[in-house]
Amino acid sequence: MNEKSPVRVRFAPSPTGHLHIGSVRTALFNWLVARQSGGVFILRIEDTDVDRNVPGADRQIMEDMRWLGLQWDEGIDVGGTHGPYYQMQRLDRYNAAVKKLLDAGQAYYAFDTPQELDVLRKQAEARKLAFRYPRPTRFATGEEAEQARRAGRPVVVRFKTFDEDITVHDEVMGDVTVGAAELDDFIILKADGIPTYHMANVVDDFDMRTTLVIRGQEFLAQTPRHIALQRALGYPTPRYAHVPTILDMKGRKLSKRDGDVELSSFRKAGYLPETLLNFVALLGWSPGGDREKFTLAELVKAFSIDRISRVNSKFDRDKLLAFNTDAIAAADPERLMEVFSDWLSVNPDSPLSRAGLDEPTRRVILEINRGFRTFGDIERKCGFIYQNDAAIPYDPAAVKKVLAKGDDAGYKMLQLLLPRLEGLEPWTAASLEALINTVCEEQSAGMGQVAQPIRVAVSGTTVSPAIYDTLVLLGKAKTVRRIRRLLVERP
Repeated sequence: MNEKSPVRVRFAPSPTGHLHIGSVRTALFNWLVARQSGGVFILRIEDTDVDRNVPGADRQIMEDMRWLGLQWDEGIDVGGTHGPYYQMQRLDRYNAAVKKLLDAGQAYYAFDTPQELDVLRKQAEARKLAFRYPRPTRFATGEEAEQARRAGRPVVVRFKTFDEDITVHDEVMGDVTVGAAELDDFIILKADGIPTYHMANVVDDFDMRTTLVIRGQEFLAQTPRHIALQRALGYPTPRYAHVPTILDMKGRKLSKRDGDVELSSFRKAGYLPETLLNFVALLGWSPGGDREKFTLAELVKAFSIDRISRVNSKFDRDKLLAFNTDAIAAADPERLMEVFSDWLSVNPDSPLSRAGLDEPTRRVILEINRGFRTFGDIERKCGFIYQNDAAIPYDPAAVKKVLAKGDDAGYKMLQLLLPRLEGLEPWTAASLEALINTVCEEQSAGMGQVAQPIRVAVSGTTVSPAIYDTLVLLGKAKTVRRIRRLLVERP
């Protein structure tokens, strides 16, 4: 899209948890628009839901954003001229805006208890009407509100909604009009003195000079309230673009029931950040044509709001895995080393992490695992190498198929191999290959009849890198100990 002037966009997550896929898409779309126009990308934290805030979640959000490569220009941790960028540090601004509305007669105090509100709702339900808070004929004074507060009643401030229809001019969904009858006098300041989402959001967007709001479709129904507040406060209305919902493959709203949806889980599983960004960009946005693979720089050039669909998208995990497999295959060795090192850092309990692998060993591991789909595959294929010998469990199916089958043919092969492996020098891929080939010829056995029993003995399963590479990494002492243990225990 070509902006006439640089835009100011913001990503405003709540620190009630880690970033999920939907949040990543919102952040990405905002970031792309900012980069495309030479605009400003702001990161603020909407932390007014104090009971649900998770300690440290804001730091994790920043770490996740930086891992993705979505650096912000203004906001938490980097500063700017329109801060603070934590809402709980901006209470004075919200209080000033609430006072302005109260003084103008555009807001009023209300002291209803939860029980009284429940009675009103039930009365509306009995009349088969949607509940709307009954606006009082006379607004309470500040002194009356204070008296109610001292009496232990919950004192809130409600906005006096305009008696007119409000139309949201949305750049994705088109014009959406909400009739006056559907708008109520909603709360803008809670009894604890903390503003509601609506109030804080509107004030923040004004103070931070936000010109375009890109957010999820679930916020579209709330936008008329925000426009009403903007009009009452004399604020300009930014442009809006509400993006469609992300669903699972069964057409349900994406949630943990379909597997982890937090960004951190994909990072720990071993996905490349560039893969996730490429895949997430296509959830609800189409570049046109058949092209699907983009670098982040290419997305900046190609992205446009007018190509965001109104139709909900589906999160296809199989397709994401295919994207990642292709990206890993195409990545240069240095990039793979960077991401592998990061994967090790966020998986400290992995045997590979605990082993403290040096750089040459990490490069060898990457090389012998060529064709892997995620870095988690490397652990599943190589983690056993760095486990304690006694901690290796034996897969009963592998034992039955490889060792016990054919009158214990696998066990017998290991008994034959053990002394020859003990005496092998030097311990290299070439010498191991020569030894195994010799045994195959002497015993008229196929490679699988010799290599597979060794693989089960050292790994507990039938899965590992090439047997020569596996044994070199494992080392002679461990190889011999594990074969001897298997022969003694005969699981």
